[in-house]
Amino acid sequence: MIPLPLGRVAEITAGALMGQTDPRTVVGGPVVIDSRAVEPGSLFVALKGERVDGHDYAVQACESGAVAVLAGRPVDAPAVIVGDVVGALAELARAVVSELPELTVVGVTGSAGKTSTKDLLARLTARIGPTVAPVGSYNNEIGHPLTVLKAGAETRYLVLELSARNLGHIAYLAGIAPPRIGVVLNVGTAHLGVFGGQDVIARAKGELVETLPKDGVAVLNLDDPLVAGMAGRTEARVTWFGRGAGAHIRAEDERLDERGRAVFTLRAPTGAAPVRLRLYGAHAVANALAAAAAAYELGLPVATIAEELSAAEPRSRWRMEVTDRADGVTVINDAYNANPDSMRAAFAAMDAMAAGRRRFAVVAALRELGEEGPELNEGVGRLAAGAGLTGLIVVGENAGQIMAGAPGAIHAPDAAEAAAVLADLLAPGDVVLIKGPRAAGLERVAERLLGGDAQ
Repeated sequence: MIPLPLGRVAEITAGALMGQTDPRTVVGGPVVIDSRAVEPGSLFVALKGERVDGHDYAVQACESGAVAVLAGRPVDAPAVIVGDVVGALAELARAVVSELPELTVVGVTGSAGKTSTKDLLARLTARIGPTVAPVGSYNNEIGHPLTVLKAGAETRYLVLELSARNLGHIAYLAGIAPPRIGVVLNVGTAHLGVFGGQDVIARAKGELVETLPKDGVAVLNLDDPLVAGMAGRTEARVTWFGRGAGAHIRAEDERLDERGRAVFTLRAPTGAAPVRLRLYGAHAVANALAAAAAAYELGLPVATIAEELSAAEPRSRWRMEVTDRADGVTVINDAYNANPDSMRAAFAAMDAMAAGRRRFAVVAALRELGEEGPELNEGVGRLAAGAGLTGLIVVGENAGQIMAGAPGAIHAPDAAEAAAVLADLLAPGDVVLIKGPRAAGLERVAERLLGGDAQ
């Protein structure tokens, strides 16, 4: 973050300095919401959650080195008191961006693949300038401004992931750090019950391109008709990525190796170069193409893009993490999140890497699908039933919806029981896929199988 006196922080956030708080004291460290992450010079943001109230840790944060607290009520520490802490955090981030004229903001959205694409793109932009990007999926009204506030005078690229729980959310996030390049990956069925239909999801995702300036660039997936239709919603120039001949950045001669990793030729207007991904699954190709298209617009040569894509390892946890145990069992941990589209991609990836081997899967019922939930979950069961599995374990609530499509499945009440059941079934050389919605906590199954101590 750029250094800011507390007086300036109060001015930006329409806050009041509490008591003897010195307006000349400078925030020179990171802005944090966890008192354990405080460093000397930090600004501690006191958020009130369902179980923990950050205001209760104000004194501890300042004793650890924070110069002040951004708070919603008086605390026993130097503080800037504001009416809305989350809103004040956004205003602070917006002000910091406005003071960094050399900064280029790139926004990424889509129903699936946002984090992987963001990770790839941040690796690419780092080749041409200091880059800030979120850790994992810091993509909401709290994580987004916290990431923005990591940018400093030396930062040249800010690669951000924008999520939407409903209409207006992406527009709000884009208003905090206005992007010059906007990447839209796909419009799927994630959160279908919240939005009410794919057309509404497309409206929400398209808010990103609507915010782009005339001299900006919309990077759109030509293979997704709902994304392609967003070209008419922006004044920015449009560049296409995809597998079709009409895409400016496209994949040719695509295949999967014996481990389920994609090999292809990256084709751009100025040439082509070979790519051999270390990421798993054919779905990783679209993410790589999206990142490549944005990086190409920023001036990276095709050969450099291909080199970086080929060297990239997974950076965010529980997304197609593939681990081979000493006994030859391969554990595919894709437990971070799930929707019908990502379920299909995960089973396709397993199919590519499990030729001639016994296959098992641990899944949980998908959520936020509305009235279509039972039918879509039954479809997941049918998908699993047709995947050549030796065994399927369905974890947690609404397991019956999946088991209706896969009658031979085993139900486990929780991740611990699923791991115990699976441990008795696995033999050396087997492959197991673990995939479910974030709330199911299926990463604990993988951790137990790999000798972790997750509880």
